[in-house]
Amino acid sequence: MGESSMGGALVPTATKSEQPPSSPESTAPLPQPTAPLPPPPVPPSSTEEEGAEANLDKDMLCPICMQIIKDAFLTACGHSFCYMCIWTHLRNKSDCPCCSHYLTNNHIFPNFLLNKLLKKNSARQLARTASPVEHLRQAIQQGCEVSAKELDGLLSLLVDKKRKMEQEEAETNVQILLDFLNCLRKKKLEELNEIQSDLQYIKEDITTVEKRSIELYRAKERWSVKQRMLVDDSFAAKTLPLLIDKHNKGITTGAHNLLDWMGSASSLNKVDVKAQVSSQGFRSKDAGGSDSAYDTNSGLAVARKRWVHAQFNDLQECYLQKRRHWPKQLHKQEDKDPNALNNDGCNPGLEDFQSVLSTFTRYSRLRVIAELRHGDIFHSANIVSSIEFDRDDELFATAGVSRRIKVFEFSTVVNEPADVHCPIVEMSSRSKLSCLSWNKYTKNHIASSDYDGIITVWDITTRQSLMEYEEHEKRAWSVDFSRIEPSMLVSGSDDCKVKVWCTKQEASVLSIDMKANICSVKYNPGSSVHVAVGSADHHIHYYDLRNISQPLFVFGGHKKTVSYVKFLSNNELASASTDSTLRLWDVKENLPLRTFRGHTNEKNFVGLTVNSEYIACGSETNEVFVYHKAISKPAAWHRFGSDMADAGEDAGSYFISAICWKSDSPTMLTANSQGMIKVLVLAA
Repeated sequence: MGESSMGGALVPTATKSEQPPSSPESTAPLPQPTAPLPPPPVPPSSTEEEGAEANLDKDMLCPICMQIIKDAFLTACGHSFCYMCIWTHLRNKSDCPCCSHYLTNNHIFPNFLLNKLLKKNSARQLARTASPVEHLRQAIQQGCEVSAKELDGLLSLLVDKKRKMEQEEAETNVQILLDFLNCLRKKKLEELNEIQSDLQYIKEDITTVEKRSIELYRAKERWSVKQRMLVDDSFAAKTLPLLIDKHNKGITTGAHNLLDWMGSASSLNKVDVKAQVSSQGFRSKDAGGSDSAYDTNSGLAVARKRWVHAQFNDLQECYLQKRRHWPKQLHKQEDKDPNALNNDGCNPGLEDFQSVLSTFTRYSRLRVIAELRHGDIFHSANIVSSIEFDRDDELFATAGVSRRIKVFEFSTVVNEPADVHCPIVEMSSRSKLSCLSWNKYTKNHIASSDYDGIITVWDITTRQSLMEYEEHEKRAWSVDFSRIEPSMLVSGSDDCKVKVWCTKQEASVLSIDMKANICSVKYNPGSSVHVAVGSADHHIHYYDLRNISQPLFVFGGHKKTVSYVKFLSNNELASASTDSTLRLWDVKENLPLRTFRGHTNEKNFVGLTVNSEYIACGSETNEVFVYHKAISKPAAWHRFGSDMADAGEDAGSYFISAICWKSDSPTMLTANSQGMIKVLVLAA
């Protein structure tokens, strides 16, 4: 380092100009100058001092580590470095890092002057940043002369200061504790009010349900009385002709006989009523059906009650959510209907929950009613990517990596068990298939998307393609026909584009450019202009095709790619993601409704299907999961058990790849990556 580096401080310049010495002869005073004297120099401001210190700090930086020099050493060429920095450098090279002059360990020397300046600068910075207590401590440690009287005054000041600080700290702690307790009381009061409101709802609903139970019991009694009356009438009609036939034998005897028969009718009525009731479903013990029927019904009731207790927390949350929701709705409609009760005097929230409870407890498992192998001897790849029912649920089509669309008759698969079912129609594609969609109007038309980005519309009657759209530049993942406008269909692709097509023209009608890959597209079933798009950006974009400059809504909540979107109704949208969750959204109010967890999905397309009440999806554990839309946990599940072990392969590597409900029935089609297709039905 040069002189400026070693010295560090700047030499102050002169503030006055030098004047020539006066001659000894002149003793007279000099004349006063006409011009005013220059003003005294202005002391440097704090900003100037800070700038000078910053420049000084820069001069004290080591050129190697760019930190304040520690243990400064000077080289023969005049540069200063940290000792460890220059020593480490000279182990690898033999030159100066600044000027490349030849240098060895014998050419470096301690820089005592710079070390002294560095210590002074460090002490100055510590003094500037030190607190008054530190200054006082340093002054006492350095032996500052202080009298005993001054120390007593200083101690009294410190004691007063300590007492005041302790008082302030105690007051602050008490105030914080008081604020916490007030907040806690407020929160608990709110919870108490909420619990009291919930208890009031429960009390009202118990009263309503008890009244309904009494009404049902009375209706049952009225039905029983009516049945007894019908039995009495039929019995009298049968016995009266017999009495008339005996009239010739004696009026008196006949009268006594009539009284005897009418008297015995009351004892026979019970037997006939039992027979009548048994004909309605409760068979007599002699027939061997009464106990079994009763046991079956009671067994189902017990099973449903157990299912309620097993899912009690979720059902409780559902009940309270629906019950709390309706009073808010009622406040908006107070003028029209303050009570908002239905004809039976039942609150709509209770009716809504009863519907959920009855549908949720109706089923608790999935039962296999048919199986079908999708693979064939000519194709080793058996993954079923898509499986879909046609318009009337009579046919279903499958497609996948085998590059074939196969159409089966559902009734044949279910009613005629066989090891191998032959498709009634089979069509070949040039590329692997990713998705299928039946036309909702024309029964024999079906659309497909493939790995080459081609969207094809097929006619299963002629087994030929009607239209091929090749505008997508990458793999197309999804295609869907509109329910309202059956000539329109939409597709999504890895080229980040959503395209709308019309079967009446060859080019796309509309194109939406997005920023991420498109994994799923779906028309709203009640609209021809609203489309939901599942994207790799973790969001669902809901578009109005009349204005594609920006989506109507963007639903966020998934943490990974959105792989599927499906509509339960015109307002309810379900989505699946590789974050192992399903989510339910309200597309009318732009609200998240519920999150479903239980299955595993981290990398594969595992399928998603919905109906008005249930949501079903696959899992990478080779299981099918069914959720009720009002409950976050699975309502039923089924593991694919097949002959995977016989094949000598790892069963854990298989996953569910496609799934489809049969309209609003409890029956569904499921397929896995091995090519096994099962027909499952929800069962109690």
